[in-house]
Amino acid sequence: MPKSIFDLVTSTELAAYWTTLAPGEPPYLGEELWDTQQKLGLNISWIKGASGLPAVLKPSAFDAAAIPRPRIGFDKLSASMPYFKESMYIDEELRQELNLILQTGNQNYIDSVMNRVFNDEVRLIRSARITRERMRMMVLTTGVISISANGQNYAYDYGVTHKGDAATKWSSTSTADPVSDIRKAIETVYTETGIKPKRGLCNGVTWQRLRNNEKIKKAIYVLTNGVGEVSDAKLRSYIADELDGFQIAVYDNRYADETGTPTKFVPDDVFTIFPEGKLGTFWFGTTPEQSDLMASNVANVSVVDVGVAVTTSQKVDPVNVETKVSMIGMPDFPTADNIYIMDTEHLKR
Repeated sequence: MPKSIFDLVTSTELAAYWTTLAPGEPPYLGEELWDTQQKLGLNISWIKGASGLPAVLKPSAFDAAAIPRPRIGFDKLSASMPYFKESMYIDEELRQELNLILQTGNQNYIDSVMNRVFNDEVRLIRSARITRERMRMMVLTTGVISISANGQNYAYDYGVTHKGDAATKWSSTSTADPVSDIRKAIETVYTETGIKPKRGLCNGVTWQRLRNNEKIKKAIYVLTNGVGEVSDAKLRSYIADELDGFQIAVYDNRYADETGTPTKFVPDDVFTIFPEGKLGTFWFGTTPEQSDLMASNVANVSVVDVGVAVTTSQKVDPVNVETKVSMIGMPDFPTADNIYIMDTEHLKR
């Protein structure tokens, strides 16, 4: 039987609790598009290669020296990964309640109160997961990561070269031609890299502009003999037929930023075209808590979600338990040359 809150609130218990919850958490698109790994240290580097179109082998005479072929250009990108950290304490009222129920020895009551404690503290682990998704979606929809809060400014430019405006703003539903815009973007990437993107990403606002577009509506009405409205299913089918199986993910998930403002992972009026398969890897670094405290008696440290450190430590004045969640990490993007980010409203972000 535990004797105090120090026995109850440990990183081991909290990590085990999160492990039971994690399978039921809502899926994030970025988790499907990026692998996850951890490495030692703080630095990350990756090769962003210009794959180029496949070229023929040059003819040669039998007695001639081989003609050296220049290597296709590539960029090696590197960065020091950002560090994120927050902590929580058990408030005094709850601490007193925990001490009282420990004296009763009622395990069901203890479990009920501890679920309240852990449900509160796993919010920090969820925030770490949200932060990873935020960075992945920033990369995919803007080509950069830009985070400024708590006196820290993190800025990373991934060198995405294929960016441009739609020919006509998609909000101009009578004159815009989104399918033509998407086709041209696909061809731009294909011409320059030999990779033909098969997938697109936008949020619900941008998707609705596609549904409201007059050219698209007329084309679908002709195909369906004017039966019914332009449904999501009809629009997806039409775009797939027009663009060689092209599929669009509509992603409307949101998060609260550092000021508590609701923010979309995918901004309005951005349409990203990208290839099939994984786009890269989200890399965790080694947090100070993991590298320095894990083997000590100063604190209790556990690791969840591959590289998120959960640390609990005792405080004696006032008596309490601090729960800290920390993470070092960012995504790489070796496929950056194979995407196209389109500004559908000429916002010049």
